[in-house]
Amino acid sequence: MSAIEELHQQLDQAVNFIRNQVSFEPKTGIILGTGLGSLVDGIDMVGTVDYDKIPHFPVSTVESHAGRLLFGNLEGKPVVCMQGRFHFYEGYSFQQIAFPIRVMKRLGIESLIVSNAAGGMNPNFKPGDIMLIKDHINFFPGNPLIGPNDDKIGDRFPDMYDLYYCGYQQIAREVALQQNLPLQVGVYVGLTGPCLETAAEYRMLRGFGADAVGMSTVPEVIAAHHQRIKILAFSIITDMGLADNMHPCSLDDVIGAASKTEPKLRALIAGCLKRM
Repeated sequence: MSAIEELHQQLDQAVNFIRNQVSFEPKTGIILGTGLGSLVDGIDMVGTVDYDKIPHFPVSTVESHAGRLLFGNLEGKPVVCMQGRFHFYEGYSFQQIAFPIRVMKRLGIESLIVSNAAGGMNPNFKPGDIMLIKDHINFFPGNPLIGPNDDKIGDRFPDMYDLYYCGYQQIAREVALQQNLPLQVGVYVGLTGPCLETAAEYRMLRGFGADAVGMSTVPEVIAAHHQRIKILAFSIITDMGLADNMHPCSLDDVIGAASKTEPKLRALIAGCLKRM
């Protein structure tokens, strides 16, 4: 069996299992980052499926990641929500990280909303800000598209133009304005983690043009764009990585800062979804 045939077999098994548990066709996928699990509040729930029950699905190992697929309606739109995501530093391959995105595509999604907790490097930012991601830099040592390509899934050499869909970015700006919510806009850089960055690394990353740094998002977004899914993404700035003004930072600090800003991001996502 070829690698492509094996992937399709695994996708079929995962999707068939999910559909036997929940009869529902989502149009939008939502990925919740560290400390953002309660963004699901407001979803009119139809059903849930635990990751560890789904064939070939990764399992979350990070504190604050619940590890469930949630199905329901948000602002009248059918959604599937990943309450917990997967990271390269957990030991997963990029293909494993991409697997849930491919599953959600087969379930019916046409758009993807991604959230994460990130360290800010733009001196105009502060903890608690929400940043609309307009672009990214991939500093991961790989890519989920490496290996045999199935043209039925996506192009061999996908163009990264309009990776974060400009139409959705405009909606986000308009919704934030209506909600009187200050919205930063910037470039996200993805690193492996799990350690946070050194002062020298923050200085280097800022010099490359990055405004925020995190340990997720980039592999999932690449896999989604490969499948022609339109993407909207946000970072909550939980701490500041200013090379000349460093302070200690812990996971509790990140989760606490994300939790405080979460209601604002929840309202922003709901407002965007209503217009998408």
